[in-house]
Amino acid sequence: MQNAHYTALEAKHASLESRIVEEQARPAPDLAMLADLKRRKLRLKEELSSLQ
Repeated sequence: MQNAHYTALEAKHASLESRIVEEQARPAPDLAMLADLKRRKLRLKEELSSLQ
């Protein structure tokens, strides 16, 4: 069960990274959205670290 949870968190983390890269590539990135995405990614990273 924990392995499935960890894998799901990794997938969400990768998805957020992809969205961050996409937003940064735009000519006028939404800085508020970028900040939110980065905050969410950091929370996931912390949760992943706590599960190891």
